[in-house]
Amino acid sequence: MKRRDFLKVSGLAAVGVLSGGVVAGEKRRPNLLIIHTDEHNFRTLGCYRATMDSEQALMWGDAVVETPNIDWLAKAGAICTSFYATTPVCSPSRGAFVSGRYPQNTPVTTNNIPMDDDVITFAEILRRKGYATGYAGKWHLDGTGKPQWEPKRQFGFADNRYMFNRGHWKQMEDTAAGPRIKARKNGKPTYDVKGADAKSFTTDWLADKTVDFIAENKDKPFCYMVSIPDPHGPDTVRKPYDTMYAGQKYNQPRTFDIDGRRVPNWGKAAGGFNGMAKYYGMVKCIDDNVGKILGALRKLGLIDNTIVVFTADHGDLRGEHHRQNKGVPFEGSAKIPFVIYYPAKIKGATVIDETLGCVDFLPTVLSLMDVETTGKEEGRDASDLFTKGKAPADWKDITFIRSTGGPNIKTNWIAAVTNRYKLIYSNVDDPWLFDLEKDPDELENFFAESAYRQTVRELSHDLLEYARKFKDPYITQPQIKAGLLWAIAGTGPYEPKYRK
Repeated sequence: MKRRDFLKVSGLAAVGVLSGGVVAGEKRRPNLLIIHTDEHNFRTLGCYRATMDSEQALMWGDAVVETPNIDWLAKAGAICTSFYATTPVCSPSRGAFVSGRYPQNTPVTTNNIPMDDDVITFAEILRRKGYATGYAGKWHLDGTGKPQWEPKRQFGFADNRYMFNRGHWKQMEDTAAGPRIKARKNGKPTYDVKGADAKSFTTDWLADKTVDFIAENKDKPFCYMVSIPDPHGPDTVRKPYDTMYAGQKYNQPRTFDIDGRRVPNWGKAAGGFNGMAKYYGMVKCIDDNVGKILGALRKLGLIDNTIVVFTADHGDLRGEHHRQNKGVPFEGSAKIPFVIYYPAKIKGATVIDETLGCVDFLPTVLSLMDVETTGKEEGRDASDLFTKGKAPADWKDITFIRSTGGPNIKTNWIAAVTNRYKLIYSNVDDPWLFDLEKDPDELENFFAESAYRQTVRELSHDLLEYARKFKDPYITQPQIKAGLLWAIAGTGPYEPKYRK
């Protein structure tokens, strides 16, 4: 299907008639509800498949999972086709999303680093404006505690009873002493899914807590974020989702086995292909629970006055480039779903092709809500893209993403990304330029080709400007610095160091 054919996807229009409304003439500040998943490949959502040709949409063959509730949000609101994790790993991405600041400045550059006390999140800004605020699910911004319920530092999420710091637990329960992991062995929590049902399975349990919060705060403006730890591994899910997609045939991605010379050193094979049946089951369970949450908003007459966002912290390659999980700038790892519904300001079926990143969320959503920021954010206000359907006159279609960093991390990369191009500098390889229009599978390096010289120069200049402005230390690394210097000011052919 073509990019905008999703407007015609069967069934979506029918779902839209279920939208509720608020009392005529009532003026209320909009609510904000964020549904956030973990390690979620964008191709598993019908609304994203509908924006791509079949070769890209059907990466694992004809077998798909249907997601009508998330698709409804896209049809009734806006879908971003080029939204990227600022760092495609859990903690750094989450820190950038809630703060609007780049990872080196939060300073959560890899997993399990506590976010600085002085970081001001969108929730804190809204709390100060009188919003009821809360959070349920995985947080991953308070250090190494696991599960570590109800972290003491709330960062504006006043009701964080159901926030836990780390882990991909499959079962939850309420006790007199508070929430806990239900699956246990020798008194310690485990990831066991055996016995999980529609009340205890983590996705369902967190959705129920979200519905409860909405009901408790229906008469006041609220901001709530629910962070579901699926579809991150382990690939397990409760019945009946565990067998729902077992009968389908799944193909290895066509990039699974490729010539090693066509793979950057930072992207070498790391993991196999585990099939998609259980992953699809997790996604279907998520979508059903999105439907449950939307149903609660409709029943309470809040749907038209609530900004609903569906997004994730990063992707999962699921066998592409012979890799699992995330951490690299390939599309399956770094590009994430971002769908937003706000009928008061965003027309249905809006498609945003300009490139955005996690750091852009805070300034954008607060602008949509007519709430001033603190001015400490480093992302851009992209609200015009959503409300006017076009970018401001001074807009550049570009975002910047970076690898995890730290004393024990030997591979660093930094990238400038547009809707078409992805320019990556690394300390372990020559620079790579992907042309996503000509080479959507990301197999060819166009960096040294003369036809791309001006593109390389412009993207490199933008990348250097970003790094200087936001103090990204990666540009000081010798291999990255050398590549940037040649790209911006060098003459003659590029002399590769790694591939001669």
